[in-house]
Amino acid sequence: MKGIILAGGSGTRLQPITSIISKQLLPIFDKPMIFYPLVTLMELGIREIIIIVTPYDLERFKSLLGKGDKYGIKIEYLIQDKPNGLAEAFIITKQKIAGSKTTLILGDNIFHSNSINENVIQEFNSGVKIFSYIVKDPERYGVIKFNEHKKVEQIVEKPRIAPSNAAVTGLYCYDEDVVELAESLLPSSRGELEITDLNNIYIKNKKIDVVTLDKSSIWLDSGTFSSLQESSNIISSLQKRNGELIGSPESTALKKGWISQDQLSQQVSLNRNSAYFQNLANLLDAT
Repeated sequence: MKGIILAGGSGTRLQPITSIISKQLLPIFDKPMIFYPLVTLMELGIREIIIIVTPYDLERFKSLLGKGDKYGIKIEYLIQDKPNGLAEAFIITKQKIAGSKTTLILGDNIFHSNSINENVIQEFNSGVKIFSYIVKDPERYGVIKFNEHKKVEQIVEKPRIAPSNAAVTGLYCYDEDVVELAESLLPSSRGELEITDLNNIYIKNKKIDVVTLDKSSIWLDSGTFSSLQESSNIISSLQKRNGELIGSPESTALKKGWISQDQLSQQVSLNRNSAYFQNLANLLDAT
């Protein structure tokens, strides 16, 4: 299984800030946004990750994350010149993911859930696996329409009257057919290759599985000014209450045994003035 983080796009809802920096490099409390989707893939046990970025932001992402060695993973970067739809991610990464199952996560989606773990990947065989979250305002999202037998009938994008409260999050697992299916898509009325259209092909072929995140789970879409602030506040509160680092690739890598305590200690020693790395130092002291 390989992972893709879609971190391109123009971030128009966050202008003028995103005129000088990628949305996914903006802070969510004490870490850059990109850390959170990266950690979600790591929690799933994925160690080969492709990050899709704009040409303008490529060097900034490389400076932050490097090749992934410090997290015990492998990171590669590919360019998306302009936003042509989420499903284009599979065409851009075609050569890298050929013959592999793939998990795609949107770069502004933050998850904190016990439902997201390595078992999800181990139990995935074919088709598409989508992750849904029960929301109060489903008309803002892609929403699952179920038939009378509680089977997925269709995904409806931002419906005026929602068929359910089950929103589709920005996390998807796909089988090896995804590239061929993505290449078969036609641009929508807004000129993009839509992820919803791709998922509806799998639904038509009866190859879909839905994981509904439980009530203790958190899903945040951090694409607006208010949601950036809200996400930071939630992460801050959770870390203070639970005494854990959320969205930390270093702590996740240590927990999984992908890096050693000595390796993490070296990183901490180079950044002693940072509160984030001080929290990592405290983690080392506790192990």
